[in-house]
Amino acid sequence: MDASLSVLQKVLLWAVPVLIAVVFHELAHGYVAYRLGDPTAARAGRLTLNPIAHIDLFGTIIMPLILVLSGAPFLFGYAKPVPVNFLNLRNPRRDMVLVALAGPGMNLLLAGLAALALHFFLLPAVQASTGGGLAALGLLFVALVVQSFVLMNVGLAVFNMLPLPPLDGGRVATGLLPRAPALALARLEPYGMLIILLLVSTGQLDSLLGPMTAFLLSVLL
Repeated sequence: MDASLSVLQKVLLWAVPVLIAVVFHELAHGYVAYRLGDPTAARAGRLTLNPIAHIDLFGTIIMPLILVLSGAPFLFGYAKPVPVNFLNLRNPRRDMVLVALAGPGMNLLLAGLAALALHFFLLPAVQASTGGGLAALGLLFVALVVQSFVLMNVGLAVFNMLPLPPLDGGRVATGLLPRAPALALARLEPYGMLIILLLVSTGQLDSLLGPMTAFLLSVLL
């Protein structure tokens, strides 16, 4: 019974943070692409806050759930990628970088805003609450959810900035590198997720993501 309650608590703590983080991540990609000349995401109905339009069964639900319940040292997920036609962008090479940066940038912005709310409103309210009644427990739960939201957004931003296609960091690197190495890196895209799974299975992903994730969390929390 205790184990079941622990699982339920973890799901409740992480469900909303994961959903908001991945939806806003993809929405940022689509909105920046739209502003830079590509209406593909808008025409596909993806410039919306409706989570149903963005949810990926594995990336938004199954994988984050596995990571949370297994106590993984890092947390990330993904929604269905918004469609972007880079040829429609006014300056395809430059704008591809801006579109790619929009997703992680949005996650860091959300993490920063949530951290401010946590430090200046929720934690003082929790400390001021007395008696351990329902109101105090409710405030504590909200604070824990917001803390989870910070962790999820930081994890998502750092993970996506790995310089490996099809991740956002791979798009950024491809747009910034000279032509020859950019083309060589772009050829890795069909194998990108396989490389990530290999890094996860060998425990190397945590060593790659850990230092930057720990630094950002030390600043925010």
